[in-house]
Amino acid sequence: MVNVVPDFVAFLKVSKLGLGCMGLNGTHNSPLPEEDGIAVIKHAFDKGVTFFDTADVYGGPHTNEILVGKVGELKKLVEEGKIKYIGLSEASPDTIRRAHAVHPITDVQMEWSLWTRDIEEEIVPLCRELGIGIVPYSPIGRGFFAGKAVVESLPADSFCNLFCKASHPRFKEENLEKNKNIYIRIDNLAKKHKCTPAQLALAWILQQGDDVIPIPGTSKIKNLDDNIGSLALKLTKEDLKEIADAVPIQEVAGDRTYESMKKVSWKLANTPPKDTKA
Repeated sequence: MVNVVPDFVAFLKVSKLGLGCMGLNGTHNSPLPEEDGIAVIKHAFDKGVTFFDTADVYGGPHTNEILVGKVGELKKLVEEGKIKYIGLSEASPDTIRRAHAVHPITDVQMEWSLWTRDIEEEIVPLCRELGIGIVPYSPIGRGFFAGKAVVESLPADSFCNLFCKASHPRFKEENLEKNKNIYIRIDNLAKKHKCTPAQLALAWILQQGDDVIPIPGTSKIKNLDDNIGSLALKLTKEDLKEIADAVPIQEVAGDRTYESMKKVSWKLANTPPKDTKA
């Protein structure tokens, strides 16, 4: 039994699925008009989603946080004292331990999906040792398991088309051709489970533990509803193994992140030790 912070356990039960808001500013699709982005956020809240992930760098300085701030419910949550947790992102094991010793860390946000599973060896066990929740970002493989760039073309003005295909290792043409075989396997398994490949990939990550809250991003209400629908998909241990085995990590072509981001990823980055002289 995972010893998660007690009131966070209640939060997990209410908000098993979060919404990554980065894509609302055109990461994988064409940038949305502000009113459309607000509509997606409101629809998610109406469907029971209460966990919204944002950052000041999404879509340019503060653009995404301003967009999320248009939802009046966040103000209410602040007034009710419900926003009070501390989380980390792309933190090294050492950083997690040192930060947790200063103040309990509620959750750690890391990339985790069918084709990115390196945190399973060290980060996941550490979080469970300390009772820290895990928030997987890009749980659908940056849209790959939804068919992005495989069966669905990318909008010409999307960030992914302009930047990912040119610099993200797994979306570069030579690697993408190899990775398409992985998509085909998941697509076949999805047909077996009568769901979409994206739902299968999301259900797999959802069922890695009660302490896991993935934050898939989308700019379309239909996709949002499909993501929420993955909560109803029940997989056995045998199913989970079969799905994982369909994506052998050694067969995934390309690194998980951009070359420019490696230096700030959890394996290479670490916060400096606290200055004991201060």
